[in-house]
Amino acid sequence: MGNVIVIGSYVVDLMSRAPRLPKPGETVLGGPFQIGPGGKGGNQATAAARSGSNVTFVTKIGRDLFGQDAVEHFKKEQFNTHFVQIADEEATGAALIAVDINGENQIVIAPGACGTMTKQNVLEADAAIKEGDIVVLQLEISMGAVEAAVERAVLHNVPVLLNPAPYQAFPREILKHVTYATPNETEASNLTGVEVKNEASAQKAADILHQLGVKTVMITLGHKGVFLSERAFSGRVLPGFNVEAVDTTGAGDAFNGGFAHAITSGQSLEEAVRFGQAAAALSVTKNGTADSMPYAGEIMAFLSER
Repeated sequence: MGNVIVIGSYVVDLMSRAPRLPKPGETVLGGPFQIGPGGKGGNQATAAARSGSNVTFVTKIGRDLFGQDAVEHFKKEQFNTHFVQIADEEATGAALIAVDINGENQIVIAPGACGTMTKQNVLEADAAIKEGDIVVLQLEISMGAVEAAVERAVLHNVPVLLNPAPYQAFPREILKHVTYATPNETEASNLTGVEVKNEASAQKAADILHQLGVKTVMITLGHKGVFLSERAFSGRVLPGFNVEAVDTTGAGDAFNGGFAHAITSGQSLEEAVRFGQAAAALSVTKNGTADSMPYAGEIMAFLSER
């Protein structure tokens, strides 16, 4: 059982379904409305914990009702919450999510408290990072916090998994310290300038990331699978699983959390990718984000049937 350190965002998800996603300036009637735990950090932490890992979550929430709900969720998922900061002035972050009948979504994020995380917040978790088997990062928190997390992980020789989402410009020097990078097609294109549209272009993008220092690149391709590339080896596509999607929100987070658990639990790289893919596939068959993350038993049963 691995020790997974997730340093990232927590936001409350405010979600409604609609027959279709609205065009600019348009109002579409939808419903029902749901409130639930979310944020890329929170989702990935939940996915890793439900997969079976010991999870330490480093984040920041507000001293409000949504923050209280967050604490209850963290307790339920049995996170180590010693490094969860509670802000007196900033509200808990929120994500406004619209989902259509095909499971596609539009999301607007107001980071709130987690957007004010600082280098000091990360340094306070140094002891946990030192004992971690992997540090999992996204780009939904301040760049200062991301850089500090990478710095401490490198100091303690702990592998870094970077999910560069939502994409924002960041210092490229970070990439030389990244063990695993997990962009989707759009994020890979933003990172490298290569439009990822097929296996050849995915390899070209992966090669650029390898040149920048990333050891293992996993470009997530939605239902098509994952393009897996290791330095000095040709990449390959690991096909995805066919499932009936209800809500694709959080699928990438399920993959990252599932993979982090599997790779720190002794599975091979390819096995860990398949485990992450199974977690993602199961997550899209349910509504919600953190609440849709599957448990270890569900994942193992799903894989055994395939």
